[in-house]
Amino acid sequence: MSNLRLQLAMVLATIVMFVLSFALNEWLFLKLVFVPGITWIFLPAGVRLLSTLLFAEAGAVGLLIASWLVCFLYLFPDNFSRAFMGGVLPTVAPYLTYKLAQHFFGLKASLTNLTPKRLLACIVAYAIANSLLHHVWFYVHDHAEHVVPGFLIMLTGDLTGTLIVIYAIKGLLRLAPRRRTTDGPCTCQGQSAGHRS
Repeated sequence: MSNLRLQLAMVLATIVMFVLSFALNEWLFLKLVFVPGITWIFLPAGVRLLSTLLFAEAGAVGLLIASWLVCFLYLFPDNFSRAFMGGVLPTVAPYLTYKLAQHFFGLKASLTNLTPKRLLACIVAYAIANSLLHHVWFYVHDHAEHVVPGFLIMLTGDLTGTLIVIYAIKGLLRLAPRRRTTDGPCTCQGQSAGHRS
């Protein structure tokens, strides 16, 4: 597969994963919505971090497209600025987290050095960055009331959603068939950010 096709496949995979996780979140946790775009459990947050860790820039492009689709067509069809920033801010937050992990942890493209502690640090940093970026923008742009409660609820939703997604995938990977290698113990076929230890 050529590099361009691979990049396009990663963008498309990110879009599909995000939209499916958003639909699942709406189905499971509709009653936990605080205001449109802020909920007590937000599974797409986990997809945002996971796709950025796995696919880097291609994941960020996929997130931007998917977030704009959801915001412009569903969440905020009559509010251009909210829909536009609703795509940009949640794309910047996981990508910023990814770049910080590269800087501070020396995170490799293969993610082989993404230990459980480092993964947890990425999850917490992403949840804080996403909530903070959104609520600074809400305050500056709209002078929105209830900024602190909204920040705390978004932080909680992003944190819980990301933990659920990452550790659910990690659990599923543990159930995957294992194969023996000629130079070591059994290893699991296929690895991802949630499976690194």
